[in-house]
Amino acid sequence: MVYLLIGKRDVNLEKTVKLNNGVEMPQIGMGVWKTNPDDTAALVRTAAANGYTLFDTAKQYGNESGVGQGLQEAIKETGKKRGDFFLTTKIFNGDQGDYDKLRSAFNQQLRDLQTDYVDLLLLHWPVFDKYNESWRALEGILKDGQARAIGVCNFDVDHLTDLMDHAQVMPAVNQIEFNPFIHQPDTVAFCQGNKIQLEAWSPLGNGRALANPVINRIAKEKGKNPAQVILRWELQQGFVIIPKSSHAERMRANRDLDDFTLTADEMEAIAELDEEKHSIWYDKYKWSGNPNGVDDYIAKPNEF
Repeated sequence: MVYLLIGKRDVNLEKTVKLNNGVEMPQIGMGVWKTNPDDTAALVRTAAANGYTLFDTAKQYGNESGVGQGLQEAIKETGKKRGDFFLTTKIFNGDQGDYDKLRSAFNQQLRDLQTDYVDLLLLHWPVFDKYNESWRALEGILKDGQARAIGVCNFDVDHLTDLMDHAQVMPAVNQIEFNPFIHQPDTVAFCQGNKIQLEAWSPLGNGRALANPVINRIAKEKGKNPAQVILRWELQQGFVIIPKSSHAERMRANRDLDDFTLTADEMEAIAELDEEKHSIWYDKYKWSGNPNGVDDYIAKPNEF
């Protein structure tokens, strides 16, 4: 169950990054991956009541309708307008490759989200031999005003280089797995060099990083909790972060990051935890071109 806890806005939730097309994106948001569809609307309302404006979902998560409902309720409860929120969703892998099919599927996503546009639309994965045609459809969606910015998820340097060789519009964002245990330095350097905003999914390492003794030592010295130390480490590197929590106190803690900084030595101590191991990666799936890979799926209600 999600409980509302309304408090003062933390300055971090007002902080934005400017994307390469000029769109301002909040640097801290709320992810809803693995959120039960039945609970999603309440989570969105709670987060909005506590100042969050960026929400990140995907067709694959099976909870877009919950995000849409929660956002409509949050608009009524907070007195804000749709334009005060920043909504991100992603194109499902099974909808990639055919221009008309993708656009038709995305129109249904908009209906589920109860909006006529999203602020950021991402390709969820670089589907083998399909992502360039999929990107062409995203460019059409951008041109028609159904998205304010377009980008990708989980694209490495080879994927990005190939995409940029075929694209008319530069990706604004690359959302990648990034936390103390996985850094993807080549991809990070490439994106930074090409003005592609980096966004971290699984910023807390699926919770595993919270128990790390190095992070706990720094947290104790700072008078903060381990999650705050990790998120601050990512913010200081310029990432957009989307931690998930259904608990109001944790939502508030995850945004209260402006009253401390990490020293160069502390940043380096956390960086040294890198294991460079993905929790999941595209080459395990059939859509990566691996005939022995597993099929993708869309989450079903009550699956989580």
